[in-house]
Amino acid sequence: MTSATAAALFAGAVSFILLGGAFAFQYLGGLAPCEMCIWQRWPHGVAIAAGLIGGALVWSDILPAGWARAFALLAIAGLVVSGAIGVFHAGVEWKFWPGPSECTGIGYVPGQDEFKPLQIVRCDEAQWRLFGLSLAGYNAIFSFAAAAIAVLMLRNKIGRPE
Repeated sequence: MTSATAAALFAGAVSFILLGGAFAFQYLGGLAPCEMCIWQRWPHGVAIAAGLIGGALVWSDILPAGWARAFALLAIAGLVVSGAIGVFHAGVEWKFWPGPSECTGIGYVPGQDEFKPLQIVRCDEAQWRLFGLSLAGYNAIFSFAAAAIAVLMLRNKIGRPE
């Protein structure tokens, strides 16, 4: 396995774990995601597709080995973008800057006979914290750390494959 394939698979696997954690908090922990939480999930999906699927296709010789670097870079980019959105989201939660208007207030959904209120999950209020950090903060930390490790793997600085 080349270092590029290993980096792609690693980045995709970390995104898979982080996205799985987000779904676990949502479906098992009962924490409904806000708009910005959803934004953080999309780049993880890209990293999973490029890293795990693309990396596996290269590893199994279905695609040429030359594609591994592109898959690794795309998966790393997905981690970085999700981490950056996580930093922005954590800043909104800490009131460092305003968040998007979609994340505040109450909206309405048309009912059959009347409008029924729908509570919107606010982006500026963390639903869960551990040691002062919200899920957005942890996503940023883990995403940036994994991206850095994947870059080192790609540059053949750590995890030298045999």
